[in-house]
Amino acid sequence: MKAITKQTYLVFWQHVRRYRLLFWFIVLSIAAGAALSVVVPLYYKDFFNLLAGGQGPAVIVPQLLKLIGIILLFNMGIWLVYRLGTFGNNYFQPRVMADIQDTCFDYLHQHSFGFFINRFVGALVRKVGRLTRALEEVTDAIYWNLLPMGVRLLLVLAVVFVYYPTIGAILFVWLVTYLSLNYALTLKKLKLDEAAAAADTRVTAYLADTITNQSNLKVFTALPEERLGFGQVTQEQFSLTKRSWDFDATVEAVQAGLMFMLEFLVFYIGVSLWQRGQVTVGDFVLVQTYLIQVFDQLWGFGRVVRRMYRSLADAEEMVEILNTPHQVQDLPEARPLQVTAGEVVFQDVRFTYTNSREVISNFNLVAAPGEKVGIVGPSGAGKSTLVALIFRFFDVTSGGIFIDGQNISQVTQDSLRQNIGLVPQDPVLFHRTLLENIRYGRRQASEQEVRQAAHLAHCDEFIDRLPEGYETYVGERGIKLSGGERQRVAIARAILKNAPILVLDEATSSLDSQTESLIQDALSNLMVNKTTIVIAHRLSTIMKLDRIIVVHAGMVHEVGSHRQLLKHGGLYKKLWELQVGGFIS
Repeated sequence: MKAITKQTYLVFWQHVRRYRLLFWFIVLSIAAGAALSVVVPLYYKDFFNLLAGGQGPAVIVPQLLKLIGIILLFNMGIWLVYRLGTFGNNYFQPRVMADIQDTCFDYLHQHSFGFFINRFVGALVRKVGRLTRALEEVTDAIYWNLLPMGVRLLLVLAVVFVYYPTIGAILFVWLVTYLSLNYALTLKKLKLDEAAAAADTRVTAYLADTITNQSNLKVFTALPEERLGFGQVTQEQFSLTKRSWDFDATVEAVQAGLMFMLEFLVFYIGVSLWQRGQVTVGDFVLVQTYLIQVFDQLWGFGRVVRRMYRSLADAEEMVEILNTPHQVQDLPEARPLQVTAGEVVFQDVRFTYTNSREVISNFNLVAAPGEKVGIVGPSGAGKSTLVALIFRFFDVTSGGIFIDGQNISQVTQDSLRQNIGLVPQDPVLFHRTLLENIRYGRRQASEQEVRQAAHLAHCDEFIDRLPEGYETYVGERGIKLSGGERQRVAIARAILKNAPILVLDEATSSLDSQTESLIQDALSNLMVNKTTIVIAHRLSTIMKLDRIIVVHAGMVHEVGSHRQLLKHGGLYKKLWELQVGGFIS
């Protein structure tokens, strides 16, 4: 068995064992029902032997009625234990599936920022769904197919060996051959299922990517090309799925042939034994009933095992993610960050996404408590990477970032991020109400506090015009709002959070000039008594800051105030002249 398949079973068992008493109760209930179903045909044997015995109705009717009563009691017992197992499973299975979803949610969201930028959202959601459905498929297969099949086959073999040793030996050899062949074919089928599952994931990822970028498809009239690309991945999915299904059909044809052979052999030998007076009509009924049970179980066995392995193949992609260590982790001895002043220090920081590309190189910066520091530079200089590093979305390659003397790699991630407010360049909102989105900055805030923060961020100017006001749903990622409106919501969140350290990453880039002047006032109030780091492309937004750091090629290139840097005549002055007069010249 593949290691990843074992890991899938381990993930399932880690969640099942929380309810192991219920699990074993269900197992025993279903096993008891399967065992009773093997006993009932023995009474059918006696029933038909009485009918064929030649005695008159007056003699045999009371015995027949007695047998009918016994058969009824056994069937009632079968009905009862199966109902107990069914209702137990109605709690057990959904509960375990919900627990697995909770585990996936927690583990996924503890992955680093880099993990998500390299994966499609739709594909991740699909993998979580596949893992929970695989648990349902596997437990269904064990409960309702493999477990009763195993119990029935063992008991049928035992009964047939006792009554008809020759037929029992033939049945045993046939079962070993049948099950061995099915197992070998199933292993081959697993590889086909894995290829089909991977193709299905590629189709889902392609579809999700084009839906996310549907505006680009329209703007660049790229639908024909994307349709062609999607057609290629669906054609690949079709080919792999057809190959898998054709293999299924071949296996079922082989199974059917083996079953026909067994039935012919058993009845041929049965007729010979009947001629010698060694079996009765009731024996034929018993053997035929057992054959029907065996065939029913084994015909389903092939499909069940293949479906179970397909489910395991589907689940493996998510299990791999659950077994992928988190890139950014709290140290075992990590303590909460204690912010007393708000000093932020970058000390000899180096960072590289890959071994061949260094984004930040020997970066040093000290932001004093309450200081307002701007970071500017050309595109690709590493400004946004610095934001990701201070939030510890990535760990630095070397060096360290310190807040009030505490290395952020040695404090808990939650406490670090609780003490830093962020207004990003492109805010992403939940598909929830405006009230809920603003309150995300401080979930325990009252509605009045939310409205006050919205007022300071000038959100109320557009919210008051909406028919449902603060109860308006903003759409997926906030698509129902303009870029400037989303940015004002992000500013309101930061105001509500009121963290001692503030990071503004192009916080006014999506605002028109009139709105920007209003927001600048709100940001000025927000920055009071806070250590503030401002990432800016538009240099007019940082003119009044205490210090400006010019970053180039991941290093500090120039440092000074706006006036000092203009006098210096370096890179900052070139950027300033380009923005102020570049288009005119």
